Amino acid sequence: MLSRRKMLVTGAGVAGAVVAGSVLAGCSDGAKKTGGAATGATGGPGGGAAQQVKLTITPAADAKDVPPGSPVTVAIENGTLDTVTVAASGKSVAGTLADDKHNWQSTGALAYGQTYTVTVTGVDATGTAVNQTATFTTLKPASTVSITFQANPMLALKNGSTYGVGQPVIVFFNKAVTNKDAVEQAMKVSTSPEVEGKWHWVSGQSAHWRPEKYWAPGTKVKVDANLLGVDVGNGVYGGTNASANFSIGKSRIAIADSNTKQMECYVDGQMVRKIPCSMGRGGKGTIGSKGEKIDYLTASGVHVLMTKEPLVTMSSASYGVTNKNDPNFYEEKIRLACRISLSGEYVHLADWNIPKHGKENTSHGCINVAPDHAKWFYDNFDVGDVVEVRNTPKNLPLTDGLGDWNIPYAQW
Repeated sequence: MLSRRKMLVTGAGVAGAVVAGSVLAGCSDGAKKTGGAATGATGGPGGGAAQQVKLTITPAADAKDVPPGSPVTVAIENGTLDTVTVAASGKSVAGTLADDKHNWQSTGALAYGQTYTVTVTGVDATGTAVNQTATFTTLKPASTVSITFQANPMLALKNGSTYGVGQPVIVFFNKAVTNKDAVEQAMKVSTSPEVEGKWHWVSGQSAHWRPEKYWAPGTKVKVDANLLGVDVGNGVYGGTNASANFSIGKSRIAIADSNTKQMECYVDGQMVRKIPCSMGRGGKGTIGSKGEKIDYLTASGVHVLMTKEPLVTMSSASYGVTNKNDPNFYEEKIRLACRISLSGEYVHLADWNIPKHGKENTSHGCINVAPDHAKWFYDNFDVGDVVEVRNTPKNLPLTDGLGDWNIPYAQW
């Protein structure tokens, strides 16, 4: 004859299997024993009804292909939980037990392709032990994708750093994403103060988030990419969860006008410096065996400062002009260079061109400024700050650096 404790401990063999939505039911010591056998939950002769213990474990026992992003939960009715462990390959998953000891939920992440054992101990209302185990297996994807938080295509985001009012949130994937809706739902941007914004896929591997207007100075930004277990498409799954945060500094906006050949610099809405400059001279060249056309214009539109380099080599070879006899050939060491596009537009020191500053556009596409202005700009403007270019016959494409702000928000 089985004792009441034995019936509870035996679990699936006596009291029934534990699966999601099913229960482990046992009698409490308050139930009466008749003829040497424990009565059921409805009570026996001369005894009142005893409430059954109900234990629910999720995922269900023997479940297969469980996404690692799924939480593990254990709930008990008519009893309390003492301990819950979830483990695979010698590693336990962290979790929290509610104050009333009626619920437990995992807080740590599961791993792919593992068989987890859930071990539960507790007691019913009368103190009788309740013990149960169950197992489930997580899915094993063909491959996983990893992400990088970027400041721009040339620079990783520095967690906790400060950026300019033009800095978008950028999540870069090392594999193409086709299930974009599911990925967007798994990524959340939180801001303080709160501001609305939305995602836009600049490519199949790069998702950008921005508000309708430039950030307000002092805004705190946090991005959570909860991609573990998310199918990003074609059998590829998110490899892990990740998060990053950054702050928005002062509003620094430079407006370079091709008509006036002046660059007005604003800090928190106040113009603090007006810089004579020389911009792209225009005209076209031909490179390569296919006769590809290039131009020498500075693109109009909102640029976002990408990198700052104290010394950089600028060469026409970067766009195919390598013949030193070509009038468009050049190779120079340039100081105090602030890059504003992938195609090679910079705000930089150009002391050789001072007579043209404020008077004539003669550069190959950069914004040339005098040494004292170049130093001031280099020292005061930083990554994420804005350089708006106006009144040139060419527009900055979305993908040439950070052309995000040139897309109307309704189309973003």
